[in-house]
Amino acid sequence: NKPYYAAKLYPVIPLSENDFYIITTIGDRLDNIAYNYYRDDSLYWIISVANNNVTKGSLFPIPGTQLRIPQNINAVLTQFEQFNKAR
Repeated sequence: NKPYYAAKLYPVIPLSENDFYIITTIGDRLDNIAYNYYRDDSLYWIISVANNNVTKGSLFPIPGTQLRIPQNINAVLTQFEQFNKAR
């Protein structure tokens, strides 16, 4: 009955012709970008997982970085829940 921490599994987010692309500027944060596009800042991880050019564990992308903003978030969230349901 000891508490433990389980790592989250994140799905691979495939490219889609509906994805948006932005170039970051000084002061941009992934949680703020997620709120602007998804109206939910807790979904910042979708943008992070979709972009290999983001420093993992950081909310601050390097200014001038191109970011892909996936638009199929319902499919991503469904897959995320399935991956982590039995854990």
